[in-house]
Amino acid sequence: MTRRIDDYALIGDLQTAALVGRDGSIDWLCLPRFDSSACFAALLGDEDDGHWRIAPQGATTCASRRYLDDSLVLETLWETRTGTVKVTDFMPQRDRAPDVVRIVEGVRGRVEMSAVLRLRFDYGSIVPWVRRSEGHRVAVAGPDAVWLRSEPQVKTWGQQYATCSSFTVTAGERVAFVLTWHPSHERRPALVDPFESLEHSLADWREWAGRCAYRGPYRDTVVRSLITLKALTYAPTGGIVAAPTTSLPEEIGGVRNWDYRACWLRDSSLTLGALLAAGYADEAAAWRDWLLRAVAGDPADLQIMYGPAGERRLPETALPWLRGYADSAPVRIGNAAVEQFQLDVYGEVMDTLHLAREAGIPAERHAWNLQLSLLGFLESHWREPDEGLWEVRGPRRHFTHSKVMAWVAADRAVRTLEADPSLPGEPGRWRALRDEIHAEVCDRAYDPGRNTFTQSYGSAELDAATLLIPRVGFLPPDDPRVIGTVDAVRAGLTHRGLLRRYSPDSGAVDGLPGREGAFLVCSFWLADALRMTGRPAEARELFERLAALTNDVGLLAEEYDPVARRQLGNFPQAFSHIGLVATALALGGDETAG
Repeated sequence: MTRRIDDYALIGDLQTAALVGRDGSIDWLCLPRFDSSACFAALLGDEDDGHWRIAPQGATTCASRRYLDDSLVLETLWETRTGTVKVTDFMPQRDRAPDVVRIVEGVRGRVEMSAVLRLRFDYGSIVPWVRRSEGHRVAVAGPDAVWLRSEPQVKTWGQQYATCSSFTVTAGERVAFVLTWHPSHERRPALVDPFESLEHSLADWREWAGRCAYRGPYRDTVVRSLITLKALTYAPTGGIVAAPTTSLPEEIGGVRNWDYRACWLRDSSLTLGALLAAGYADEAAAWRDWLLRAVAGDPADLQIMYGPAGERRLPETALPWLRGYADSAPVRIGNAAVEQFQLDVYGEVMDTLHLAREAGIPAERHAWNLQLSLLGFLESHWREPDEGLWEVRGPRRHFTHSKVMAWVAADRAVRTLEADPSLPGEPGRWRALRDEIHAEVCDRAYDPGRNTFTQSYGSAELDAATLLIPRVGFLPPDDPRVIGTVDAVRAGLTHRGLLRRYSPDSGAVDGLPGREGAFLVCSFWLADALRMTGRPAEARELFERLAALTNDVGLLAEEYDPVARRQLGNFPQAFSHIGLVATALALGGDETAG
């Protein structure tokens, strides 16, 4: 039976991450990076595509699980007829090689445990050669080598191309398993002590979480989302992937399955704002620096997304041997949307760098010249149609949100020059550009008969992205057009209390068959818009409903199906957690001020 997406928890080492099910099985892990090929891909197929399960013999689902304190160390509790046992899963922050540590500890009585490790490299397509070496198991195929050891040593045997073991734990006994990856042409890295690594990991996470400056309402929920965002950070560069997974469906059995193991520019200003508001200036600076490196070059070549280290080539390929989560095919790696023209990213880059300057993050000397180059390109191209925020695979259109973000780019340039007149630039030129874009959007994207901004010029469709109009400062929150847009979007796109990003009948717009669930970040945007337009009680009620959709360990996917009551899409999703943090901090600030 396919496990629900929200049945999974996340562990990671700030360079990659794994998903652990309530049944004790790690069903997804890419090594050594988020975007490397998976060695456990059961999430998108079945057990033959790779997994690692540790659980009491005959048990199917754990009694409970939790993260220890404010950490990414997962503790799973199992209750059996003969006793109680807990399994602690984590990935220590690496010095060189990635490790997955699983510690089994007896709590009460005597419990018979079973472990099955089925390694399948290259997304389940390659069965490695497994042998014994130095008392450990080592699996090798092509460029990949994985070592498995236990402490104390547990007897293992091969069965159906898997490494199996059976052992007993009694109260107070601990057995640790460590799985280590390294390039097959290199020597095995130094062994880590699993029990010392546990203490170090807990201390590292406690110290990091303790730096959170926010002390208002919903703090536990905010901290868990911030930890999730930190877990999605690629530490060597500061980039933040949208999710650690690929092809978890937006519609069960459908084709809306995308690879999110890349860093999107449009997340940048929202990410930076959330980190700065919570007191994480170092992470914000690292994200800003990643952004500058990624976008450096010809402004005409600006992409909407990059790899974790700033890679530009992200070709999209289907993996036909994987049947997909719940038969949702195709399974894709890479993302063809990287080739799209999305006008809004210029505004997001400009907004991010402006926000960093305002927050006192020291400006890079070359950053302003880069921004001027981006503005020059935008000045010549903002009138063109694009694929827009939602990366439609239908015809290009003049999307309202794209034009609003073009306005943001010009506006932030003007503000930067006003704040620092010593910088080179032409504020009059950018004011004129800002005014021209503003006038056109108000003329061509606004429907006076319905008192709302629409998805694109001349269309009747609504779009949740128009809720961002007051947030970015395009119009003030008390403008009747803003209030009308909020009311129209709320009435037209709400489905069982949650917001879709656009009409479910917009196949002609996005060029795809089928439908999708409610897009969670859009509901957070609605809560923000309600708050800004003078309806804080309604905003708080919506936020609390959204926060209740997190799974038992506080994680959110990209979307939610309010009919089936299950999470959909890639998991956990940075955009959803960014929305949660931003809305919680805004509501908390209101309550503190009040």
